[in-house]
Amino acid sequence: MSTLGARHDPIPWREAGTLPGLLSARAARSPAAVAYRYFHDGAWLDLTWQQVARRVGLFQAALRGEGLATGARVAVMLPNGPDWVCFDLAALALGLVVVPIYRDDRPDNAAHVLEHSGAALLLVETAAQWQALLPHGYLGVLERVVLAQGDADDDRVLSLDHWLPEHGEFGVECTDGEALASIVYTSGTTGRPKGVMLSHRNMLWNAAAAEAMAPVTLDDLFLSFLPLSHTLERTIGYYLPLLAGAAVAFGRGIQQLADDLVAVRPTVLVSVPRVFERSAIAIREGIGERPRPVQWLFDATLKLGWRDFERAQGRASGTPLLATLPFLRRQVARPVLDRLGGRLRLAICGGAALPPDVARLFISLGLPLLQGYGLTEASPVLAVNTLAENRPDSVGLPLPDVELRLGPSDELLAKSPGVMAGYWHDAEATAAVLDADGWLHTGDIAAQRGRHWYITGRLKDIIVLANGEKVPPVDIEHALMLDPLIHQALLVGEGRPYLAAVLVLHRKQWADLAVGLGLDANTPASLADPRAEQAVLTRVESALHAFPGYARLRRVHLTLDEWTEANGLLTATQKTRRGQLIDRYGEVIDALYRA
Repeated sequence: MSTLGARHDPIPWREAGTLPGLLSARAARSPAAVAYRYFHDGAWLDLTWQQVARRVGLFQAALRGEGLATGARVAVMLPNGPDWVCFDLAALALGLVVVPIYRDDRPDNAAHVLEHSGAALLLVETAAQWQALLPHGYLGVLERVVLAQGDADDDRVLSLDHWLPEHGEFGVECTDGEALASIVYTSGTTGRPKGVMLSHRNMLWNAAAAEAMAPVTLDDLFLSFLPLSHTLERTIGYYLPLLAGAAVAFGRGIQQLADDLVAVRPTVLVSVPRVFERSAIAIREGIGERPRPVQWLFDATLKLGWRDFERAQGRASGTPLLATLPFLRRQVARPVLDRLGGRLRLAICGGAALPPDVARLFISLGLPLLQGYGLTEASPVLAVNTLAENRPDSVGLPLPDVELRLGPSDELLAKSPGVMAGYWHDAEATAAVLDADGWLHTGDIAAQRGRHWYITGRLKDIIVLANGEKVPPVDIEHALMLDPLIHQALLVGEGRPYLAAVLVLHRKQWADLAVGLGLDANTPASLADPRAEQAVLTRVESALHAFPGYARLRRVHLTLDEWTEANGLLTATQKTRRGQLIDRYGEVIDALYRA
């Protein structure tokens, strides 16, 4: 039984039946409650559930007017906001299949998704984004393009204002929970993305099962800043609040995240590790510049905060010193957590591995931080920690009705009601990950300790050195990026005699280091100076002191050229595209082994 009282009122997922069924039930239960908050013309505005249902009705009428058959694919390429949600729910209510495309995706990649999915309609933000797609080939059977901003001057292209009618009624016409709801193209780290086929039931069940692990109340407020095109944000940051009746504020983007956190003051945050990693670096840098007594108080807060967390988890005893923790939290932790809005009662982290040191920092400061695990092919969540059973270095406990086991080479295999039907028009790729018994082969190496599961590596990412030693690169890369100097890291060494790395440096910290070495930070050649490499290797040695001897780096290549989604070197969840990076730096990597 829930301990959250009357303010906990989730809609039973079987009662909803389909994803738009959630909106129908929610608008009936709490029509006047705030559903969404968004920034417009310098102010934050609210929409109630009743208002959302009305706007979904307008989108539904516009889509119906296109004469699309049930099962037709429609694509959305917008920033997070009410129109993304309204388009999605309207299309799903009509039995259409939604194809989300990352707003900042490369034009060639977005064009591939449109063509491969056979999308008949595209809702895109601007005319410039639409024009950028045109040079990249025939765009399938695309019949209609709708621009959210600006005017159109093409028979096939309409502005959103002209496309939406004045009147429309919301109604759920698709009542089959097993129907295909979405084709989500994975932002994989190698090759062209594959279209994951997810049903209403897949995502509806996943939202309900995740909410059962981390209950959400009617009083909660989410801040949505990860792309809704990513299944983690879509299921946990959009469908789950809809199921639970919580409000969602749509952030203005990653660049305004710090300001939005303070302005919105969310109670729940769904994030990827890199956001917490960057915050942790900034916190430690700031404390490092304070007087020594302040640093001592900060360290004491972390030590006692962690002891209190372990005590609450039943893994440590108390100590009389814990009586000082409320004071330390007020004086030391609160100013730090106020930068996150000051009201967070729950932070969910997924999409990639969260470094244990980062998790420990925030938990010690008093932020309830839960790491989870999943993949698009599972809708996406398979496991998550809970407030009562939280082991921050693990990915948690399986969701209800999820089965996990280890296959050959300790690969994690999964079964759940959220597992996809397969990849769109790709039977060969489907057969490679879904076996005859229905087990999803995740490609991740895992271990189970007690009730909790741990991800220890990625089968395809394991680096095998010339001496046979196997090195999982992600842990080492995370350890490197905890150094304030190192912004991004790529570990290399497959088939080589030793490990090396390509490191992207923070410009400010590089400038400080260069001055100390007698180098000109503005001269590109300074990055290749042996003094710079040796100075960075010394810092690397310190960062990796806890790793085995074979994990030592012998060479590094230094650069200031950041890896981004725009240049195709990062996924939307900020994971490195290893294949593309190795291709980009092929000659540089070879040079690291010629000496």
